[in-house]
Amino acid sequence: MSRIGRMPIAVPAGVTVDIAENNHVTVKGPKGTLERTLPQEMEIKLEADQIVVTRPNDLKKMKSLHGLTRTLIANMVHGVTEGYEKVLEVNGVGYRAAKSGKKLTLNLGYSHPVEMEDPEGLEAVVDGNKITVKGIDKEKVGQYAAEIREKRKPEPYKGKGIKYADEVIRRKVGKTGKK
Repeated sequence: MSRIGRMPIAVPAGVTVDIAENNHVTVKGPKGTLERTLPQEMEIKLEADQIVVTRPNDLKKMKSLHGLTRTLIANMVHGVTEGYEKVLEVNGVGYRAAKSGKKLTLNLGYSHPVEMEDPEGLEAVVDGNKITVKGIDKEKVGQYAAEIREKRKPEPYKGKGIKYADEVIRRKVGKTGKK
């Protein structure tokens, strides 16, 4: 039995959850509203102040969808109450990030500055060499952070580039002189 799928999701005060036909779930909270259509095979019930996800049978596909469905709903509830954020660090001489309005400008050693527009519902905040991506949708926050990191991945010799704050870069030893 799926240990994650069996756990009920607590719905905090101030959050409303609507489960429409075809498992279209809408979660409204203090930070905003999220909608998602989940697999139709799963049975999603709102009991008192918690959501319970059950599966129809024990086929391998149903087992894998069970935990996934529960986690997606839990992420939506967490997003509208507390929100998500990812922190990136810009390392390297002359590498810098700046923010003006909804535009993020990155100087990453290219001949031109790289400009990125904040997607709908997300916000990037620059503080020195740190970029913090904030939003209520976990998937979009992670995707935008990955796109920023992709502009200049950290390299293994000096560690220059954009990395996640909790990421560890495996360093390599450089060249050695002739013998």
